Amino acid sequence: MLLAIDQGTTSTRALAFSKQGEILALSQKELPLHTPHSGWVEQDPQQIWTDTLAVCKEVLAQVPKIKAIGITNQRETTVLWDKTTGEPVYNAIVWQDRRTAEYCAGLKSSGKEPLIREKTGLLADPYFSGTKIRWILEKDPSLRARAEAGEILFGTIDSFLIWHLTGGKRHVTDITNASRTMLFNIRDEQWDNELCDMLGVPMCMLPEVLPNVAEFGETDEDLFGQVLPIFGVAGDQQAATIGQGCFEKGMVKSTYGTGCFALMNIGHEFCLSDHNLLTTIAYKIEGEPVYALEGSIFVAGAAVQFLRDNLKFFEKASESEKMALSVDDSDGVIFVPALTGLGAPYWNPDVRGAIFGLSRGTTENHIVRATLEAQAFQTKDLVGAMEQDSGARLQTLRVDGGLVRNDFVCQNLADLLDCEIDRPHVIETTAWGAACLAAIGAGIFSSLDEVTAQWSLEKKFVPENSQIASQYKDWQTYVTLLNNTGKPS
Repeated sequence: MLLAIDQGTTSTRALAFSKQGEILALSQKELPLHTPHSGWVEQDPQQIWTDTLAVCKEVLAQVPKIKAIGITNQRETTVLWDKTTGEPVYNAIVWQDRRTAEYCAGLKSSGKEPLIREKTGLLADPYFSGTKIRWILEKDPSLRARAEAGEILFGTIDSFLIWHLTGGKRHVTDITNASRTMLFNIRDEQWDNELCDMLGVPMCMLPEVLPNVAEFGETDEDLFGQVLPIFGVAGDQQAATIGQGCFEKGMVKSTYGTGCFALMNIGHEFCLSDHNLLTTIAYKIEGEPVYALEGSIFVAGAAVQFLRDNLKFFEKASESEKMALSVDDSDGVIFVPALTGLGAPYWNPDVRGAIFGLSRGTTENHIVRATLEAQAFQTKDLVGAMEQDSGARLQTLRVDGGLVRNDFVCQNLADLLDCEIDRPHVIETTAWGAACLAAIGAGIFSSLDEVTAQWSLEKKFVPENSQIASQYKDWQTYVTLLNNTGKPS
């Protein structure tokens, strides 16, 4: 049995898996976001830890015989904590946060972005951890002094959890999470002095970087009444890539959770995108790392949450599909859900969401349908960039995440992308990917081939005659307008 900790943007979960990918137990706690200012997004790190501990205990009460733990997490979210006490020195700054946009614009205007891209595969954007660390240290001069003295530690959520799970014995991260910090050279596979100096981040704060399968540490016996090894760690999108079995060059998966993230396996050779995609480490099990091109959209499932929580259109997100199908089309409504800026391939943190094409006849159902259709439009932007970079047309897209339980969303993807959409039986591919890494570390799986063998298709969506392709031109018009002005004119 394998225990996967899946610490996401909106919830913290623990899942017990069998070797075949069957979910034996699941516990989940919702995690609130705090937005103290426009564009700021924070979370309470202590709540993340206490929730993680609680869900793990609930699962272990049902499935006590666990061989190993795998961890996957929301990437880029940044925590700084006291090395002695483990107490956070500031709230976790979430990956969606845009407070460092002005600083990032300065990096670009001063010509620093090409250096960042060559070393990290990333852009100078608030999305990544490096500028978040700098902001916290600049906020309080005493924190910088303590950090330079080695008293303050930095970690993404995986690192923060491992530190607590091991009773403060291990300050480590994995190579995929490190690759999202804007401080890690993904060609040399090490923290980069030049980048750390540029951003003012003391290197003594940084965790040790390990491959995705490694001895990350053992849980403190007092936590669970037993010692459990942590053998696998990966950022959520890389974990989903592993869970989807995308191990061959050219394979693409797209995860629809809070945001939407599409990754294309490009093999062992590092290369930069010509169309504003990111180059990142997909995974490293042994030998050389495997790289991926990634397109990142900041708001996907979060747009449905916005309709539910802010606009009160429905009580449950699952109701959105029925509402969308209750009308023949969106009646010309286009929703650009840039609620925290535009991600790939535009990378404009100043843009905010907008709904276009409203008329006297517009109903909630039309807006809901437009929200779900926007997921296909956003993905088309990403896939188009990937096809131009790779020179190959996409034939199949493997999808996962809570939003793809919605058949309407999946069919829209097939129609607009003009390719097959494969939804697997194990829809919890992010957690399953972490469990697979732990299984390799524990010797339950001997190789990635065994992970591939576990993947199975639940439903295939093929292109049908649809009007959504004709609407894509309207989407491009409105996105271009927003991207050029930052707001509707």
